[in-house]
Amino acid sequence: MSTARSPTRALYEQVAELLRARILSHRLAPGSWIDEQALAAEYGISRTPLREALKVLAAEGLVTMKLRRGAFVTEVSERDLSEVYHLMGLLESDAAATVAREASAEQLAELQQLHDALEAGLPDRDAFFAANERFHMRLLEIADNRWRIQLVADLRKVMKLNRHHSLFRQGRLEASLQEHRELMAAIRARDGERALQLMRAHISAGRDAAAGA
Repeated sequence: MSTARSPTRALYEQVAELLRARILSHRLAPGSWIDEQALAAEYGISRTPLREALKVLAAEGLVTMKLRRGAFVTEVSERDLSEVYHLMGLLESDAAATVAREASAEQLAELQQLHDALEAGLPDRDAFFAANERFHMRLLEIADNRWRIQLVADLRKVMKLNRHHSLFRQGRLEASLQEHRELMAAIRARDGERALQLMRAHISAGRDAAAGA
């Protein structure tokens, strides 16, 4: 393996991280067969930790194990994508309402800083993607439900398997930023119900853009 092995992390976890990065960057494309023998040789490991890593990724929904055929990068159907966005809308809108009602002044200031990074990200798509991810995940952390954080993190990984990311669509970056502005205004106003509705609409708009990209 090209990266140093950490004594505090199991080898299969390090392998899972490397494969996850390949999958989410589409260097391993959705639907592609994962050549275990070639990867084990590339990483200089046996197939045992590789198979354990694949089990981790299968649990996350990134890999599909097929009987007598091996492991494949998961392909996301239109129905899959719709269901993922539906659940994200439910979970993240509830989190937004909680943050609007319960976040401390310091936490709100932190969210505002993350929103400001979104404003600064345009027109750089990669910078916007990264800032958007940080904002959404930090909002979930502030809402402080570890099960919801885990669920949404896995759902967002599956979402990234889609070949046509919602933010690729023409004009979607600007629209997404405006939705974030309105959401932040509701959160700052401590309006939980409006924050819930705005986040749900924001996720729904992302779903529509991904489907139509």
